[in-house]
Amino acid sequence: MATVDSNPGLNETLSGQKGACRKNDKLPLDAKHALRKRQPFKFSRSDRDIYVNNKTPFKGQLYKCEKLFDKGASELVIHGLGAVVCKAASLALRLKEIHHETLDLDIKTSTVDLVDNLEALTDDVDDEINNRQNSAIHIRIVRRVPVAVLRSK
Repeated sequence: MATVDSNPGLNETLSGQKGACRKNDKLPLDAKHALRKRQPFKFSRSDRDIYVNNKTPFKGQLYKCEKLFDKGASELVIHGLGAVVCKAASLALRLKEIHHETLDLDIKTSTVDLVDNLEALTDDVDDEINNRQNSAIHIRIVRRVPVAVLRSK
């Protein structure tokens, strides 16, 4: 065993293989390609679906949910993808807190397949496709108490 560890060429090969495994076979991004991320698949969109993103302020998304509940919506579905999973969960919990625990949450997580295009900037290389996965969350918020009961009080 000591003779294998003393061979520097073998150690370099093993460390190179470990690095390749960590990279998960991702395509290298260089000056010959431009990365174009395709839009992820979205479920059939209705007025009761809220897609959370990092660009919209939290208060704006909270206001939109409140506005839908004020119009008489009995349920909402909040969708979050990737880094926004935490923000989507915070939004749902904040709504539950505001409505004094009269909302039920049905939380589902999933993994979404995403596709990126690596477009060639020069003629000597080809376009390539990079497949990757990202986590997603779908939170269904249902009102336990009917709206008519809340308005009569």
